[in-house]
Amino acid sequence: MDAHLLYVADPMCSWCYGFGPELAELAATGGLDVRPLMGGLRPGPSAQPLDDRLRRYLRETWTKISEITGRPFDLGFLDREGWVYDTELPARAVVTLREIEPAAAWPFFERLQRAFYAEAVDITDLSVYPPLVSDFCDEGPFMDRLGDDTSRKAAWRDFAEARRLGVEGFPALFLREATRLVPLAFGYRKADQIAPLLTSAVTPTGQVCAPGEDC
Repeated sequence: MDAHLLYVADPMCSWCYGFGPELAELAATGGLDVRPLMGGLRPGPSAQPLDDRLRRYLRETWTKISEITGRPFDLGFLDREGWVYDTELPARAVVTLREIEPAAAWPFFERLQRAFYAEAVDITDLSVYPPLVSDFCDEGPFMDRLGDDTSRKAAWRDFAEARRLGVEGFPALFLREATRLVPLAFGYRKADQIAPLLTSAVTPTGQVCAPGEDC
């Protein structure tokens, strides 16, 4: 059975960062791989300058998520001036890594989130990527692909697929096996809230069943 958790998310989505430990628990308990699909939070034309209004919103949101999840945030990142919240490059980076080392795509996604939220690394800056990716693949081919327009097209294909799945916010989690796709969560949820849905979706034979299906 090639069942896996399809994780629709964005490296610069703060609720996705908060959801990381819950997803790790679900994956470990179910013995399932996590395969990230980039949702597209604020890519390219949707990017937003970090003005005072956005700064206040992010500070409040990050503080709330930290209180709920215990995950660390470096709020000092929000003090910078002239920065644009453009999520396209990090999404391109995950898609690029997924093409080179598919099994490392989710760990790399988590590494980008930790760099951005806990270490105040500007992952919208191409120059920060060589040390971030060095533990996952050869940085030379990675950087060549990341800088190529094919990585942009691949990321936007992910964004389109996320919309096709009906995902309008992140994180979103599905159980996928072949053509079956079972929704497990839309938005942040605790692992113990999702686990019963995951258990009921997989039969003792390992077959994936959508809710209400007789299989």
